[in-house]
Amino acid sequence: MQWKVKFFDYPLQFNAHEEEYIEIIRGVLSRGAFILGEDLEKFEGKFAEFVGSKFAVGVSCCTDAMLLSLYAAGVGPGDEVISVSHTFVATIEVIKFLGAKTVFVDIADDHNMDVDLVESAITPRTKAIIPVHLNGRICSKMDKLAALAEKYNLAVIEDAAQALGATYRGKDAGTFGLSGCFSFYPAKLLGTFGDAGAVVTDDEAFAEKVRMLRNHGRGKGTDINLWGLNCRMDNLHAAILDFKLPGLGDRIKRRREIAASYHNGLSGIKELRLPPPPVEDDGHYDVFQNYEIEAERRDELMSYLRENGVEVVVQWGGKGVHQFKALGLDGFNLPRTEFFFKKALLLPLYPELGDEQVLYVVQKIREFYG
Repeated sequence: MQWKVKFFDYPLQFNAHEEEYIEIIRGVLSRGAFILGEDLEKFEGKFAEFVGSKFAVGVSCCTDAMLLSLYAAGVGPGDEVISVSHTFVATIEVIKFLGAKTVFVDIADDHNMDVDLVESAITPRTKAIIPVHLNGRICSKMDKLAALAEKYNLAVIEDAAQALGATYRGKDAGTFGLSGCFSFYPAKLLGTFGDAGAVVTDDEAFAEKVRMLRNHGRGKGTDINLWGLNCRMDNLHAAILDFKLPGLGDRIKRRREIAASYHNGLSGIKELRLPPPPVEDDGHYDVFQNYEIEAERRDELMSYLRENGVEVVVQWGGKGVHQFKALGLDGFNLPRTEFFFKKALLLPLYPELGDEQVLYVVQKIREFYG
């Protein structure tokens, strides 16, 4: 189908800097610098500075960032990890593959973890908490979550895959806990041309352990210091990300402009519940990785928009992780999560989206609801 408004447009992103990208690729290939080289070290330093952490470790994807973070934090068989079902399965599968058990808590009104429910979910077996900062918004009450973690001696591993550049009360996503985990998947706020991720932390010993774990357990010499994996970020991705990082602020600004246009255009439609607008007086600075609405007659609206050339998406097939029967995670009482997935819909939002395209999406939604 020829979309009038694509959900995401990869060629547009590439075409904007085609010559620069080709030159970067040529430079990396001509140097033969592919694995754990200067490009990666350079990007890691700049990324840590951007996020406000002391250390950043480039890895192969955000899933591996979370896996290595949990492993380095000592999570293993018999432990429990508290998280949410409103997330991509990657957040939860890393807990499973370490032999630990997931304990779900429900979401709050902003679709993120309801921190007020966490303490009652803590048991003597709890080892870590994974808050997930979805759609470019940091979980509210992260200061309370950090205090709980300190009280019960728990590791906070932030899934910040969708929240790079977001802040809560002046503090960046990924800097509230032991580590923050980021994704550089192509459609993310800062994306490369494939899979890549990063772990950030202020703990030097933890950072060094993650570095060893990503590279087969190797330290700075040739010794193997512990059992590890192969989870390294390629230099090619690092070089591309290093080029794109300085422009991230402008791209976030554009995302917030589009979110404001959606908010202004769709406010007043009683059948819709919109995300918080891009204001800066509520403690949150949201970066709008996605613009996710709750809509009455969601499936009908989705069909109408698609018929009119607007590509919209129901995130993760319209299910929380606990609702995938094959995973054996049922038995949790998560009414807000399940209610949310009956209504949730993602609208197109990326920096290259034109104002006239945003207006078209708004017009078609208003037409649908009369």
